[in-house]
Amino acid sequence: MFLVGLLVAVAAFIAAGCGGGGGGGAPEALPSSSCTAIEYEGDGNPDYIVASDFPLQGSSRTQTVQINDAIRFELKQRSFKAGKYKIGFQACDDATAQAGKWDSGKASQNANAYAANDKVIGVIGTFNSGAAAIEIPVLNQAPNGGIAMISPANTYVCLTQGGPGCDKTEPDKYYPSGTRNYARVVANDAYQGAAVAEFAQSKGIKKVYVLNDKEAYGLGVATNFRNAATSLGIEIAGFEAWDPKASSYEALFKKIQGTGADAVFLGGLIDENGAQVIKDKVAVLGPNDGKVKLFAPDGFTTQQTIDEAGPAAKGMFMSVAGVPIDKFAGPAKEFAQKFEADYLKGKPIDPYAIYGAQAAQVLFDAIANSDGSRGDVIKQMFATQVTDGLLGSFKFNANGDPQDASGAVVGFTIYVATDKLTTETTISPKPEVVTAAAGG
Repeated sequence: MFLVGLLVAVAAFIAAGCGGGGGGGAPEALPSSSCTAIEYEGDGNPDYIVASDFPLQGSSRTQTVQINDAIRFELKQRSFKAGKYKIGFQACDDATAQAGKWDSGKASQNANAYAANDKVIGVIGTFNSGAAAIEIPVLNQAPNGGIAMISPANTYVCLTQGGPGCDKTEPDKYYPSGTRNYARVVANDAYQGAAVAEFAQSKGIKKVYVLNDKEAYGLGVATNFRNAATSLGIEIAGFEAWDPKASSYEALFKKIQGTGADAVFLGGLIDENGAQVIKDKVAVLGPNDGKVKLFAPDGFTTQQTIDEAGPAAKGMFMSVAGVPIDKFAGPAKEFAQKFEADYLKGKPIDPYAIYGAQAAQVLFDAIANSDGSRGDVIKQMFATQVTDGLLGSFKFNANGDPQDASGAVVGFTIYVATDKLTTETTISPKPEVVTAAAGG
């Protein structure tokens, strides 16, 4: 028994020496079951870990791999330092192979690992709003003031503000400590719903059938689009969910055919069997540049949609926050050129890469300006004012949403699917339509 006890004691000592609190040693890495090894190219050992949390399996991988590379790019530009603090990076996966997308259990497991590791000073993520809804409250209650979390992609309105369309417990249930720890660099779906509705109106749409994938994001953006379209006088022919596990949607589209709708809106993700939905839409209602148009939000705005849906994707319209990739200027253009040369090797840059880089810049600056405590990083993140940044100029309101924004933060690009994402137009939605989209 003594021998066993001694071995246990030795093991505990080693663990403590490698742990987060151990005076100047290497920080304990987040679990390898979810995360890469600590990536660090500076002197000595990193003082802190910044983790990213995205689905690295499934259809979203095309986008999230580029977001992680954008974070690496920003970190290398800073020689793996944020001010006086040395920063290591771990890219963590909130997806499972079985789900083929983000997974609620994995998201919870990751969040608890971040909270338990006292060297984790900030998290960049999530990609999916449903995952954010799970992780925000865990990081909000993390020891030493909570952990700063900043997303380049979450657009579900109710993560940060309440009102019509939100559950009465939102958003307070995400912030059990009573203080905010979450911000995002992307406009919420009230803006996106308004932008797509205005574009649909410009295309002469009179009657639209609205579908969603049952996820928080998909239902949310579908609701925002419905509200905005109604305010613009577009009739709503129907509003329902598609079953992501179904093998065919032809019966659904035959029902839609009977309503006389001249457009369909897909609120959701390509991950949720979106390619089959697109194929069956075209099989029943005809090509997307025909009598029944097809619109989709940023959950579909990726080359993966075109690749997976094949010829059926042609002519569908897809939206995403920001200016067109080929219209980047100033710091954004400079970033895109260097990023493409360093990481993409001829592949097209995804719109979300630049959002990932902007989110990383905000977090690294907040760490640099802090006293090194988790709580102060959150305080500095909310005090951030970005001037002529990658996405333009903005600051955060008390809810963590961009405020006083100009440039890409409040603009939306509408792409049409050809063999790639081809720019159709850009829209900055009218404030009154955004208000209507939010349910006001």
